[in-house]
Amino acid sequence: MISDFAHAPFGLRLFVQTQCDERGGEMTRRSSDPRHAAEAAFKAATTKPPEPAPKRPSLPNAKEIVSLRIDRDVLDHFQEAGPGWQERINEALRKAAGK
Repeated sequence: MISDFAHAPFGLRLFVQTQCDERGGEMTRRSSDPRHAAEAAFKAATTKPPEPAPKRPSLPNAKEIVSLRIDRDVLDHFQEAGPGWQERINEALRKAAGK
């Protein structure tokens, strides 16, 4: 620790924290690692937050690929009629959604 705080480098003086000892009310000083604090300050000042992913424009009648968990008996019901079961599920969901 630097004995003469007034002659410490400016950066070091910024990172020395003064806090009050809860038991006796005395003022004590503790220093944090100045290199760590400087690196954290530099990173915070130079790092841009990630930009949100651009939203893709939706095309009319475009289908989205989704993963959906359906009870086996419900899936069997739609697959009984053969090919086109995904379209039938889509129709049933549209009807249930009121569209």
